[in-house]
Amino acid sequence: MTVRKTTKKETAKATEPKKTTVKRTVAAKKVVVALNAENAGFKAGDVYQALAAAEKPLSATEIAKVANISTEEAFLGMGWLFKEGKIVASEDDKITLA
Repeated sequence: MTVRKTTKKETAKATEPKKTTVKRTVAAKKVVVALNAENAGFKAGDVYQALAAAEKPLSATEIAKVANISTEEAFLGMGWLFKEGKIVASEDDKITLA
């Protein structure tokens, strides 16, 4: 049986405490949407302009990204436009101008 001697470097490595990484979680940003006719009208305008500029069907998240608004605000504006008959939804949940 052969016994191997450890070097000072190996001994120091073995006695060092193990470094651990800490994962930090970021709290979800809370979106507050004012539910009133004026705000709904403005968001409807944002959604309409985003769809007109894209010139193709978009999903709700794509509309929010193009219009630079939250998805909640996009849904508020889309509700207004659906009621007015200005937009239609397709089978694959894409929204287009009517």
